[in-house]
Amino acid sequence: MSTCHQPFDPGHLLYGGDWNPDQWPREVWREDVALMRKAHVNTVTVCPFSWASMEPREGHYEFGWLDDAIELLADAGIGFFLATPTASPPPWFTLAHPDALAVTPSGVQLRHGSRDTYAIAAPAYREACRRISRLLAERYGKHPALRGWHVHNEYGTIDYGPHAERGFRHWLKDKYGDLDNLNDAWGTSFWSQRYGSWEEILPPVATQYLPNPGLVLDFRRYSSDEMRSAYLEQAEQIRAAGSTVPITTNFMLPDWNNLEQWSWAEDLDVISLDHYLDSTSHEAEAHVAYGSDLARSWSGGPWILMEQNATQIKLRGRALPKPPERTIRDSLGYIARGSQSCMFFQWRASTAGAEQWHSGMLPHAGVDSEGFRTVVQLGQILKRLDEVHLPPVDGPIVHADVAIVWHADGWWALQTPDLPSADIIYAKELRATHRALRRLGIATDFVAPGASLDSYRLLVVPCLYPMDEQTAAWISAFARTGGTVVVTYLSGLADSNMRVLPGGYPGRLRDLLGAYSEALCPLEPGVRHRLLSARGKPLDAVAWTEHVHLTHARSVYSYAEGPLAGLPAITWARAGAGSAWYVSAQLTRPSLQDLWCLILHDADVKPTVVGAAPLGIEAVVRRSRDADYLFLMHDGEIDVDVTAPGVDLMSGIDLSEGGLLRAGSCTVIRLQPNAAHAVSVAIHKPADDSTHLESDLNREYQ
Repeated sequence: MSTCHQPFDPGHLLYGGDWNPDQWPREVWREDVALMRKAHVNTVTVCPFSWASMEPREGHYEFGWLDDAIELLADAGIGFFLATPTASPPPWFTLAHPDALAVTPSGVQLRHGSRDTYAIAAPAYREACRRISRLLAERYGKHPALRGWHVHNEYGTIDYGPHAERGFRHWLKDKYGDLDNLNDAWGTSFWSQRYGSWEEILPPVATQYLPNPGLVLDFRRYSSDEMRSAYLEQAEQIRAAGSTVPITTNFMLPDWNNLEQWSWAEDLDVISLDHYLDSTSHEAEAHVAYGSDLARSWSGGPWILMEQNATQIKLRGRALPKPPERTIRDSLGYIARGSQSCMFFQWRASTAGAEQWHSGMLPHAGVDSEGFRTVVQLGQILKRLDEVHLPPVDGPIVHADVAIVWHADGWWALQTPDLPSADIIYAKELRATHRALRRLGIATDFVAPGASLDSYRLLVVPCLYPMDEQTAAWISAFARTGGTVVVTYLSGLADSNMRVLPGGYPGRLRDLLGAYSEALCPLEPGVRHRLLSARGKPLDAVAWTEHVHLTHARSVYSYAEGPLAGLPAITWARAGAGSAWYVSAQLTRPSLQDLWCLILHDADVKPTVVGAAPLGIEAVVRRSRDADYLFLMHDGEIDVDVTAPGVDLMSGIDLSEGGLLRAGSCTVIRLQPNAAHAVSVAIHKPADDSTHLESDLNREYQ
């Protein structure tokens, strides 16, 4: 968890979305603000892509229209995040500075015509970014309605051109000092790749066959650092102009990751996240939990949901409807896990441009639409829940006993060509682990290697392929001082430079685990191998297995069939005052959940509300200054009775005598601190005098 900065407290839950007045006539501005007030919108992000409107010609600035738009918001009591528009350079810039266009790995220089078309290290681009940021900060940095700065938008464009070549070489010199160290780290004796001068080193551009793995990983690290440097330059200009409000930039999930978020987190005043669902099933709610737990962990406390989609889920080239109940339920899911906001892209759906079919809070159909009615209803709900925004005086905003190690190095490493299996994808492995724990009702944090683990009982290390000695020692120390460690396949096989560690897998963790693998045995698609144990249900392995030997561990599950029949598959070992599990096989979703039931029982880790998860209820406790708030989000199909020593904020009902939570609905209960253990849930037994938790507002929604 990040240790920097005071917890972000905006004074109330923020509600709104991106607003781009330069795309609309002024009469639409007035209508927008009136409808925002109707929907209880209190915050918008202004103009993240408006560089051409702010600076129509190089050095010529037009801010009058922005002055008027901001005053219109302020007069209506609506605050704003002001974006710097640097994710979308205007046409004049790329015409004047063609060297600032990004180059692909194949050597093709991209042309203007989209957003994010820039070479991040190009001096002309960086200077133009500093200039526009400084001017915006001087003009608006002390505006009373300014809530924060939204620098750039979704950093992530990777350039392979001449500016990147020079930047990469400087970065490598700083890291390795001399070429002998670099050559040794990358193993460049292989294929006659040894470098004799820094000028010989190129980014991982298209080549005849396979690139050097150490070079590939280091270039991803460099690219993240280069983008971080660009962010910091803008932040420095904003601070130099005297603006003191929080500064952030929006991270992006789920499909791509070009940033190392833990290092960035130290430089952001608050983490903000753009989060778009990638499923129409209940997997979507698992994804909300995953993204929220990541953002909260990166931030070390409260965070900002900067964007989500209001009425659609973009999936496999289709814009699928997002039902009202999902929009409301998922918005509460983000807030339950520490978000101080419920923001969308964007306020009004565009009628022109590349994202005209990206839904808005105000859809193309206008106010007489299910989408806008949902937006109004959500605004009403958030006003009822506003008290939850107060950060706790001390301790985490969501307490968790389980920590999952998450690092961009793991993501990037498993994207390296020619690993033993292309079927193992880091993001999917992390989500599978998190999903299984969530379905069992377990609160979870993510941690960086080397983070403090004092508050955790269980540490999970999934697929962290590159691992240095310090990380291995940190994992071992947690177990030996009483914690439970769970390590999966493809963890610790290589050092931090992608050099495989000899002597059996996983190289750095063999002594801790009391087991090692002599061979990696990926499975063909469609092949399953059964695992058996005297302690639990049979499990099914897919995609990945290993030939495991025991040293001082014992076998908990063994392969029951195939070429590994009779050999250990899942092991357990005593490690000092704690213990260490090794999971050498990828498991199917039901099998992974069954295994976690066993591990959690052994580690004595309990769910947030006992009995809630089996009924399909996601229970999350958000800690606040004066109270705990229990969010119950019922994704199951059976109505339940809830009894709690607290008040339901949605209806105002005291639940000490119980109340009914309908399937598909949500509620938020104010509790005394540490009182969630006193909450009970049970299948509803119909009675004429049942008290419904949902308010009149929720009944209208149902």
